[in-house]
Amino acid sequence: MVGLILSSLDSDKAEEVVVIDLAGKSSMADALIIASGTSSRHVGSMADHILRRLKGAGAPSVVVEGRAAGDWVLIDAKDVVVHLFRPEVRRFYSLERLWETPASLLGTPAGQSAQAGP
Repeated sequence: MVGLILSSLDSDKAEEVVVIDLAGKSSMADALIIASGTSSRHVGSMADHILRRLKGAGAPSVVVEGRAAGDWVLIDAKDVVVHLFRPEVRRFYSLERLWETPASLLGTPAGQSAQAGP
């Protein structure tokens, strides 16, 4: 399902697409996808295309929130949750930071431990 969603976002020229692997970290989903559109109309269009593809692939019940406004659209496809934003709304909420590891918050590259002191 992640591949199908990423393909749709690529076709729609989504910006700053981020995939966060939640397997083993959260029971809400296996993956979180965050992407930006250039306008409310672009965000809404990307959401519509993802929903059509999911329906065509036989995805079970999909929940959508925020489609009418187009500032932030949430698509909950059970195993994958997608957040589509206008850029300024994405910067304001900064969802990616919620899933960063403590090492990455300290500016340490992933896979390396943070060192305290000089």
